[in-house]
Amino acid sequence: MKLSARNQLAGTIKSVKPGATTTHVTIEVSPSVVVTASITNEAAEELQLKVGMAATAVIKASDVMVGI
Repeated sequence: MKLSARNQLAGTIKSVKPGATTTHVTIEVSPSVVVTASITNEAAEELQLKVGMAATAVIKASDVMVGI
């Protein structure tokens, strides 16, 4: 699959936590960097996400905010 989003981080799924309407998926992209995505439960089920699977975090945003 080709995507227009340029910010793609390949990694491994470390956790899949379903909630009432959304599932939080944590992807480890390096030993010190993890990215968490919030996706619909339906999408998580369709993708059949499991811990240990290879996955890519695709980041498409018009703004990136930084706080300290």
